Amino acid sequence: MTAATTEDAPSAADEHTPITVTLKILRFNPEVDSEPHWESYDVPAQRTDRLLNLLFYVKDYIDGTFSFRRSCAHGVCGSDAMQINGINRLACKVLMKDLLAKDGKKTTITIAPIKGLTTLKDLYVDMDPFFEAYRAIKPYLITYGNEPTRERIQSQADRDRFDDTTKCILCACCTSSCPVYWNDGSYFGPAAIVNAHRFIFDSRDEGAEERLDILNDGEGVWRCRTTFNCTDACPRGIQVTKAIQEVKRALLFKRV
Repeated sequence: MTAATTEDAPSAADEHTPITVTLKILRFNPEVDSEPHWESYDVPAQRTDRLLNLLFYVKDYIDGTFSFRRSCAHGVCGSDAMQINGINRLACKVLMKDLLAKDGKKTTITIAPIKGLTTLKDLYVDMDPFFEAYRAIKPYLITYGNEPTRERIQSQADRDRFDDTTKCILCACCTSSCPVYWNDGSYFGPAAIVNAHRFIFDSRDEGAEERLDILNDGEGVWRCRTTFNCTDACPRGIQVTKAIQEVKRALLFKRV
């Protein structure tokens, strides 16, 4: 019996064979540009490269004025969120092998800043409105009464209740993928609601009512149109739309 093979699977040699990829990047420098414009760069790459590596190449070897955010480069900090081929992703998590054109055709990758937030330069956007919405939902443990004399004990089931929403890294991929947020920047947005969910359903927290009151207005959870863009865009796999619906149900039935 022979082992099954995958026709399109690259050989070990192919994994390290240099290829040339075209990055089509939406550039904007407020000091010289009146409008954003596209510029293309041919960049050497390997199948195992992450897109962030190619952005560094443009910055280091082609155009030092190119600007983008990045920090940890391991999908934890969320700094390098951008539109990659029209979809919000973290550049440090996107592998070239998943973007290459089929049948040996030339690969062109379009890269633009995330939507709904003002572009300051190139892929660098103003995150202040995003973090203002995050801070507005009081993303910290709220308790009343005397300080406890021992650790606040929580069962595994209670911890599991909000486990999914603890994964948020505040990259803004979900919020900036939301059509409501694009058209109405005053909407709290999915990320803020996800972080409210994380505390609303925490059995140790006593501030659920406060947060539900904050989200129970015209720019809160009721602005969500359940398009699932946010869930699709989340690089951590959070069920964002489900979390928003659970917050809605908590408001409707007055029960956490």
